[in-house]
Amino acid sequence: MDFIQITNDPDFAAFAVRCGVARLMVDLEHNGKQQRQGGLGTFISDHQPQDVARVHRAAPHAALIVRINPLHAGSAAEIDQAVADGASHVMLPMFRAPQEVAQFTALASGRVRTIALLETRDALHSLAQWAGQDGLNEIYVGLNDLHRELGMRFMFEPLAAGVVDTVAATARQHGRRFGFGGIARLDEGLLPGRVVLGEHLRLGSSSVILSRTFNRERIEAPESDWRGIYATEIARLQHAAQVLAQRDAAEVESDRLLAIDLITRVAQTLSAASPA
Repeated sequence: MDFIQITNDPDFAAFAVRCGVARLMVDLEHNGKQQRQGGLGTFISDHQPQDVARVHRAAPHAALIVRINPLHAGSAAEIDQAVADGASHVMLPMFRAPQEVAQFTALASGRVRTIALLETRDALHSLAQWAGQDGLNEIYVGLNDLHRELGMRFMFEPLAAGVVDTVAATARQHGRRFGFGGIARLDEGLLPGRVVLGEHLRLGSSSVILSRTFNRERIEAPESDWRGIYATEIARLQHAAQVLAQRDAAEVESDRLLAIDLITRVAQTLSAASPA
């Protein structure tokens, strides 16, 4: 299981890698994101293209994912610059049609590995048409936007509904790496990180994005021992992954049912709290 740290801070990137984080991400997606997520309390990246080279220089041996903007007239230039600056992977967000995936992989032209970020209803419904396309290396499910497109209240509802299972099975069928969502610290979050991690292992996921809680002390209290806290939480996740990987079939099924129950409860609470 590879953990992904989103950051444009070179020093933090290098530290995260020393703690065992295998993948870094510079998030250059800006087009349309404010309109989709503004006012929802989600983090909207302020990363800039020049951050790619800075992060790469700080952690040259780590996998470096660059999330570009949805396809537009400048996509070729965005990908070319990311490649030149050291990206090992590029990620396409908010696509809707198989033709967009084909155009994306053609622009990458084998120079970097490609990740399709599935976060729209249309992309989900056309999954079988694009998952096996030549040039595509990985499928990642973006639950933040997808659950809203599906009319759901809680980010993890697509997991409880079996949507993520379907994507995982399709990715496996086509030999694509697969990941989804974000993960909180082991015992934190509306859906605790331990539960989320168990579902990643059940589904054969290869990577997960670390939520902002993993470095909240660095942001909120930089004078604190945030490095020690961060390192400890990463180590706890790694150990939990090893333990969860040893579960037998009955334990895996029990944990799956627990995840569904917890997700359903949170979704019902959020629905009841929302204005009619």
